[in-house]
Parts: sequence; C-alpha cells; structure tokens
Amino acid sequence: MTPLLKSTPKNTRRFWGSLNQSIDPPRESFNRWLLERKVIDKGHDPLLPSDCDPVISPSMFREVMNDIPIRLSRIKYKEEARKLLFKYAEAAKKMIDSRNASPESRKVVKWNAEDTMSWLRRDHSASKEDYMDRLEHLRQQCGPHVTAVAKDSVEGICSKIYQLSAEYSRRLRQTHLSLLQDLSTEVCASPPQSRLVYCYPVRLMVKVNRGHFSKLELLYRYSCIDDPRFEKFLSRVWCLLKRYQVMFGNGANEGTGLQGALPVSVFEALNRQFGVSFECFASPLNCFFKQFCSAFPDTDGFFGSRGPFLSFCPVSGSFEANPPFCEELMDSMVTHFEELLDQSSEPLSFIVFVPEWRDPVTPLSIPAYEHEYRSGSQHICKRDEMYYRAVHGTAVLFLQNDAGFSKWGPTPERLAELTAAYRSGHGKQTGSVN
Repeated sequence: MTPLLKSTPKNTRRFWGSLNQSIDPPRESFNRWLLERKVIDKGHDPLLPSDCDPVISPSMFREVMNDIPIRLSRIKYKEEARKLLFKYAEAAKKMIDSRNASPESRKVVKWNAEDTMSWLRRDHSASKEDYMDRLEHLRQQCGPHVTAVAKDSVEGICSKIYQLSAEYSRRLRQTHLSLLQDLSTEVCASPPQSRLVYCYPVRLMVKVNRGHFSKLELLYRYSCIDDPRFEKFLSRVWCLLKRYQVMFGNGANEGTGLQGALPVSVFEALNRQFGVSFECFASPLNCFFKQFCSAFPDTDGFFGSRGPFLSFCPVSGSFEANPPFCEELMDSMVTHFEELLDQSSEPLSFIVFVPEWRDPVTPLSIPAYEHEYRSGSQHICKRDEMYYRAVHGTAVLFLQNDAGFSKWGPTPERLAELTAAYRSGHGKQTGSVN
C-alpha cells in the first residue's frame, strides 16, 4: 500500500511535510481532493486521479489559501477570540519573514502584526466583539500580502500531489498488467508439480457490523448474477470495505462526513410521497434503496451500484440526490440534471439535498441543529453513534420536467410530510433495501 493511498491525518501531514512547505493541510482536504479530481479525471484507476485538466485543483487551492496564515475557527468565548487574534498576528509575521516578499508587503504586515500584539499586551478589558473586530481589520490589512507570498507554494503543493497520484496510478496499472500477463503464461505452461509450502499468517481484517453484513448479503443476492452459490461473496465484501477504508482513512470519524446519509424516516417519506426509489450518490454501505449510483462500479456493482452518477442517464423516474459536499461535484451534478431533464419527455424528477450556504435561504430549508444525518461510518460505529446533528442548514431542491412535476410535484401536503419526517426520530437503524 503506497503512502498516498492511506488518507489518515498522520500520513497526510507526513506527505505534506515531504513537500518542504510550512503550510498545514486542512482537515480531510485529501478526501475532498479525490472527489473533485474524479469529476474530470479520464484516467484508468478507480481511485487515484491521473489524467486531469487543469493539473492544479481549484478546490484544494481555494481550501488551502483560505487557511493562510492559520485556520480560523468558530469562537464562543472572549479568551478564545483573544488567543485567535494573537495566533493570526504571529503567524502572519512569521510567514512574511520566511518568504520572498516585497519590502512594502513586509513593512505592512510586520507593522500591523506588531501593533496588534502591542494592543493585546495593553488592553485586557476588551470584549469578544472587540477582538473579532480587530481580527477582521488585521485580515484586511495583512491577508492580501500573506496570500500573495504563499501562492506559488500552494500551487506547488497541488501540482506535486497530482504528479504523485498520476505516478502511483501508472505504477499500479503496470503491476496489474504484469500480473495478468504472468497468469496467462502460467496457464499455457505445463502444470507445476505439487509441493508443500508454508503460509505465513497475514492480517487482512476489515470491520463491518452484523446488520450491515446482512444488508450486503441481501444486496448481493438481488444484484449479482455470476455467483449464485456465494463462492466469491466474502472476497468481494472485503474488496468493497477495503476500498472505502482506503479512500476515507482509518482515523476515528475520518471522512465520515463525506458519506453521511439522510435519516431512514426521510427516505420513507420520499418513497411514499414522491415515488423515489433510486439514490444518485450512495454506496452499498449507506444506501437505503437497492438501486443507487456510487463512485466505484468495480467493487460496488456486485451490490447494486449502477456506476458513477455523472455517467448515468435515466429517461424517467424519481431520484434522490445527496451529493458529497464538494462544490465542483455539485456544479457538475446540476449540469447533468439539466441535460437529462431537457432530453426527456417522460416523467423525470430529482430531489436534491445540499448544504444551505446561500443568503437568503431557499424556500424549503431545514434549519441547522434541527435535523440529523446518518454517519458515514454507520457500518462499523456503535448504535448510539449512528446519527449526528447537522451543524448547517439543508436546502431541499426539486428539479423536474413538466411530466415529472405533474406526477411528483412538491405540493404543500407532500412538503409537510417530508419536513415532518425529519422530526419523527431515527427510525430503523440500518435502513431497508427497497
């Protein structure tokens, strides 16, 4: 297993450090980079991007630049605001001193940083609002200068990550082709003589709870036609679990937000009120319906996946879409929806659930902390950790053609039933396969 494939916080920081840049990676940025790159990737590897244009990821570049010189967190208390202001001033001064900045930029940043530190030493009676106002002023004065000196380094990071990914993808493909060629040669050759071989124990364990293992059995029975006796079932389950473990990482709760799912009660309401029977973004581990699209058809296809949604072209039906929170992926999703709706005269409907980032909010928006998602690690987590409160609002959007609107239009009664489903509790824990 190559270091690049393991998206754990420790390995991500180690990889970032190998680039000789004094810029820390944003949390789970590698996971989001994989999602954004696969939207445009034309390479052969199911996981690692290897043929992308542009080479520099706009998503990762934007995310890293937003954290320069430090990541700004949400503040509740005055002491936290004071500490954040000091850390920002210190980090800005350190960054401008350590890089090739113009004399004017160096002068502006150092003067503002030192003035802020002097103010912090003098004034101990400031309120939280005073500290936050001072921080905003410091960001306006220093921000353009520190981001300008970091721009080349961030572009270098994004480019280097892509180059390493392409190189690993090439080496993996060569290894696979070599193994297949060797296997073909062995089949043609005379059978080897029998001999005793000592096999060393190897730990290849992956985890899944009993409920989700039974769910995978049911999905396999519905979808797999080449293995009626389940002789390949366990090996295919192992490949499936290992693929998602590699993509999202082994750390506690790492990557789970990228694979969160709607509550079971909401899926039931969608099916009952809008005829939804298909998920556009899911996996065999978090799906509710037995038909869905997912990122990896090579491992997920045996369990009901119809492949990546951007390659899926339905002409009729009612679909649910809860995409990973990646702006580039969501933009491509909407473009694909519009093309499908324009091309079909059959009833076609997409009900989309996305973070409520806009102001003003959409007409149907579920407020933050008043609804839940099912954990992306639901197949291994404890029962009482299955659900978590959404820290952002969720917008519900209906994209339908005329025939779809006539059949599944969002009437007040249907919308009331859908919003009530968010307040009806957890429902079943693992969901059903419908």
